[in-house]
Amino acid sequence: MEQQLQNALQRVVGTKQVLRAVNDGKAARVFLGKDADGFIYHRVQALCEEKQVPVTVVDSMQELGKLCAVSVKTAAAAALK
Repeated sequence: MEQQLQNALQRVVGTKQVLRAVNDGKAARVFLGKDADGFIYHRVQALCEEKQVPVTVVDSMQELGKLCAVSVKTAAAAALK
């Protein structure tokens, strides 16, 4: 599943952008860092359930950041349709 994020032609990184993409129906799959803040984690998870977007949990925000090729920890990312 992580390969899907790395190989995605378009992706968004960060909670605000992920929430916007899910709301707009543009997210194909969302990736969440297991160690993300509880409020953020549950907010993204709930919206994805509501919009029926699959969620993949990654071991850590550090690992998710590396998968997205950014040099910071990342709570959420999404591969776009």
